[in-house]
Amino acid sequence: MYPPELTAPMAMDLVSAGFEELKTPEQVDKALSQPGTVLCVVNSVCGCAAGAARPGAKHSLRGAKRPDKMVTVFAGVDTDAVIRARQHFLPYPPSSPSMALFKDGKLVHFLERHHIEGRTAEMIADNLAMAYEEFC
Repeated sequence: MYPPELTAPMAMDLVSAGFEELKTPEQVDKALSQPGTVLCVVNSVCGCAAGAARPGAKHSLRGAKRPDKMVTVFAGVDTDAVIRARQHFLPYPPSSPSMALFKDGKLVHFLERHHIEGRTAEMIADNLAMAYEEFC
């Protein structure tokens, strides 16, 4: 577990952009199974989360098409919530950071760490925007 004073600003980065923090497995199940589209970001303390994942996720929301709801869980902080989110991400293996787009409770698009690491925030945003065009 990471200390809250370290991770709070990283979590707030997404919360201030309209993401809801999910802290329990029950919150995850409820959010990811609802009708409509939901973007779930697995937040992380790593450099690629700070440099590409969080900025890319936020930038992806600037277009006309966007998910109905945005949620986040924090790897190394909200362990039970992250475990439950990763069950919804199957067959993809655990990955932090990562991003999942759900439509009507079904996983329709997924970005693993290897899709994020080494990419720019704009590349991440463009990838998500293409998924929004198709599914939102």
